Amino acid sequence: MQYESLDHFLKTGQSALAKGPIALVFVEDDVELDNTLRHHIDLGFKSVITFMPLDFKLSEDVTEQIHRVTLTCAPRSVAFEIINQIIQAAPGVWMYYCYNAEYLYFPFCETRSIGEMLAFHTEERRNAMLSHVIDLYADDLTTHPNGVDVDHAMLDGTGYYAHARHDATGQPMERQLDMSGGLRWRFEDHIPYERRRIDRIALFKAKKGLTLLPDHTFNEPEYNTYSCPWHHNLTAAICSFRAAKALKSNAGSTFDIPSFRWRNSVPFQWNSRQLMDLGLIEPGQWF
Repeated sequence: MQYESLDHFLKTGQSALAKGPIALVFVEDDVELDNTLRHHIDLGFKSVITFMPLDFKLSEDVTEQIHRVTLTCAPRSVAFEIINQIIQAAPGVWMYYCYNAEYLYFPFCETRSIGEMLAFHTEERRNAMLSHVIDLYADDLTTHPNGVDVDHAMLDGTGYYAHARHDATGQPMERQLDMSGGLRWRFEDHIPYERRRIDRIALFKAKKGLTLLPDHTFNEPEYNTYSCPWHHNLTAAICSFRAAKALKSNAGSTFDIPSFRWRNSVPFQWNSRQLMDLGLIEPGQWF
């Protein structure tokens, strides 16, 4: 189904928002479009809604399975504005958001659907789930100068850090952490300070009054917590080429980076087991 604008979608596409979980995919360029969308279709989302320019091409099999909204996802604030409108249009629905060339992984996602996982998470009285954005990058920038290579993708096996998050008065915030690591940490001189964090509340249940802020947190503090007070909860990962693309497309950084590889680079195996073994996603009480 294709919609000519966000307003058109909100007026005529309510069926796509009727039952979750739904995936919102924001397309910033024409890299990895089909693979991104197929990955999230296969996870079992009830609806996959993509926001992209009209001239970007998709395979026919993908087009038949998504809701496509014509839109240019620039400037950066556009995605947040759209998500907040959809939150108010579909209260009570579980939602997920990402960008193209990003892939959601959660514990046991090869054999369990996103709906099964969120049903368990809801039973634990959680309305949001912490996701870590794990940077992927091409093994060889000579053959893949845009930093993207799904066949030989690499990630950092170590070098992830948690920092206490503080409120405006300087006091630590309960069960909230600022996470860093990956390309944003190793090449921090090229990354604006406010964009170096790798934590994102990418899965959440919409409700009236809920607002996603430009730093990927919500206006309700409990939504930004990594777990409930009494035990560890599930977490997810968004394996993302977005930072690699940005670093290699920016004239201020591309010539300073002949390779993303370092001594702690490991091949990405495209499965949740590897992410659990590296401690990048948490199964909590879900076995």
